[in-house]
Amino acid sequence: MVFRPGASGKIARVGTPWDGDAYQERFDALAATGQDVHGEATFVMGLQPATVLDAGCGTGRVAIELARRGVPVVGVDADPSMIATARRLAPGIDWIVADVAALDLGRTFDVVVMAGNVPLFTSRGTQAALVAGCARHVAVGGALLAGFSLDGRYTLADYDAHAAEVGLVLVERYATWDRRPFAGRDTYAVSVHRPRAAGS
Repeated sequence: MVFRPGASGKIARVGTPWDGDAYQERFDALAATGQDVHGEATFVMGLQPATVLDAGCGTGRVAIELARRGVPVVGVDADPSMIATARRLAPGIDWIVADVAALDLGRTFDVVVMAGNVPLFTSRGTQAALVAGCARHVAVGGALLAGFSLDGRYTLADYDAHAAEVGLVLVERYATWDRRPFAGRDTYAVSVHRPRAAGS
């Protein structure tokens, strides 16, 4: 079974500091039971990226796995504890403490990925800025990839609208990171948006 972030019942508490090591222990425990905790990385690899930005990277689970598979990756998270754990686990990766909504690295990536309910951990009303922060780092021909729970805090309609506002269009949507087809009653969605073609 491929682990779906959000299925654990974790509640987003905006403004409450996280404990990066404690957060990582939950994934380590899942991995120890044989559960696949790298579904997001496998999905990203299917897009054959040369570079990846892990936006809202947490303790670096996805970024570290991508780097292990040979993809240059940058991880960004606003929580210093999360980044401290990521740096301890993989000091060779470029980790940045920053708010993705305000981020401007001055470069683009083949894939920008938001795994693990990132839009739900963002203060209500700031999701449009979050999507815009991701979009400005998507290369021409690249993709923005996001997976989050559909629990009413942030809808797919709103997400698609925020993506459209910054020139991204939906090209694929699934119910899981292992590409199960999406149906309207699903409680989780994985969306792939790409930059709108010039003139369209």
